[in-house]
Amino acid sequence: MNKLIFTFVIILLYSCTGKDTSSAAKTINTPPPTVVKAQTSTTVQRDTTPPRSNYIKDTSRPVKQINTSFPFDIPMTHSNRKNVNSENILAKNGKPTILLFWLTTCYPCRMELNAIKKIYPQWKEEADFNFVVISTDFQKNYENFVGRVEKENWAWDTFHDTHREFRKVLPGALNGLPQTFVFDKNGEIAYHKRKYSSGDEHKLFDVVKELASK
Repeated sequence: MNKLIFTFVIILLYSCTGKDTSSAAKTINTPPPTVVKAQTSTTVQRDTTPPRSNYIKDTSRPVKQINTSFPFDIPMTHSNRKNVNSENILAKNGKPTILLFWLTTCYPCRMELNAIKKIYPQWKEEADFNFVVISTDFQKNYENFVGRVEKENWAWDTFHDTHREFRKVLPGALNGLPQTFVFDKNGEIAYHKRKYSSGDEHKLFDVVKELASK
């Protein structure tokens, strides 16, 4: 009987404490969830345009494929845009032939051509000869060549060395312009001048007159 009363008192006291010992009532300090930011993929656009090359393509033939004797067989383009060949333009006709090579960007070339332009009519009255002026400009400057010829309105025929092949068949490889060659009636080089100094045009014509008189 006493044990029963004692057990009852213990249960009554324990229930009056007001404490909830269940696991559900316990407070668990849980850290806040970690927020992971999604990484955004950035697409980098690359310029796929091929870089422009500073190199100029050489379209000339190997020397062994070119006729290296006057009048050669070199493709040329007239200032009127017609394609011709040196073997037809520089035909041997019993007259001396002047070949003058120039560049549109060459100031000494401009000086020499201006000097000849002033006295060319007199030259034609005094001697019978062929006069052919050939530009060695790169193909990209062809339009500049045409524009220059149209502006100057020269009294002689002017051509463009289409593939820049004359440098492969003439002495000195046309290194340094202007350059002037005089071929005699047999197609042999009788005179060669590099660059220009005032008065050179008179020396040139003296050679031409002498050759024309033979």
